[in-house]
Amino acid sequence: MTSPDTPGSAVLRPRLPSPVQEVADSRFERHGVRLVLKRDDLIHPELIGNKWRKLAPNLAAAAGRTLVTFGGAYSNHLRATAAAGRLLGIHTVGVVRGEELAGRPLNPSLTRCTADGMRLHFVDRATYRRKSEPRTLAAILRGTDAEEAYVVPEGGSNAQAVRGCRALGAELHGRADVVAVACGTGGTLAGLAAGLTPGQRALGVPVLKGGFLTAEVRDLQQQAFGGPRGTWSLDDRFHFGGYARVPDELEAFATDFEQRHGLPVERLYVAKLLYGLVTLTGEGAFPRGTTVAAVITGRPFP
Repeated sequence: MTSPDTPGSAVLRPRLPSPVQEVADSRFERHGVRLVLKRDDLIHPELIGNKWRKLAPNLAAAAGRTLVTFGGAYSNHLRATAAAGRLLGIHTVGVVRGEELAGRPLNPSLTRCTADGMRLHFVDRATYRRKSEPRTLAAILRGTDAEEAYVVPEGGSNAQAVRGCRALGAELHGRADVVAVACGTGGTLAGLAAGLTPGQRALGVPVLKGGFLTAEVRDLQQQAFGGPRGTWSLDDRFHFGGYARVPDELEAFATDFEQRHGLPVERLYVAKLLYGLVTLTGEGAFPRGTTVAAVITGRPFP
């Protein structure tokens, strides 16, 4: 397999650095805050958003081996991994949370995974919760006939991915005071914060409820860099009930943002991030003169 970083892999050539787009929005301007969008959704047409930054170093480390990874039924990470497998000609296996889904018609997200050649393996939720335990992981790999596979954790967040996301922060040097990103497993935030300068800070907006990400981000930075890096914080108020929850209020907000700015807004991550930033700005969380960069990590799934 050709590494994603070599000239022979032109099909995977990313658009880096991703563009920075300023938007005029009265909800920010009236508070003296400038909003810019870091368009990571434009990095690659098939490796969705920040998934490029996480997957590229893991694909290189896999060195052509079958790649096994994990996710829920609507996982952006599973779709991106499946697309990468098709483009690079490597086998992929997606371990999906929810054994009960095995006997049902696939949703559009999982249908796309299989169309891209990913082999799906459904496990019960109790097993899925223990997937990082060595004995459970070994059993899962045996069950998927992939005992020699390269394993990428749920959401793609491991030390390699975190180091890959450090470039996101470096691309924003001198461009923003606060860089905000929606968080699932915390890997993008961990790397982003490490790449920023001392005068910048990163803000994570979790899309899952539970308040567990602080420890996860710290652990990921420990794995990737040997200790904490950068200035970062989390605001847990904008998950709207949990992953894949898009109540009417959030849907209306996203539609309005699309109409204001001509930007397709992905609902599961990006809409929650933008809603959080509008709320925080209205609360006076950012001093006048602050430039806030919102990382657009994906686009709506057709």
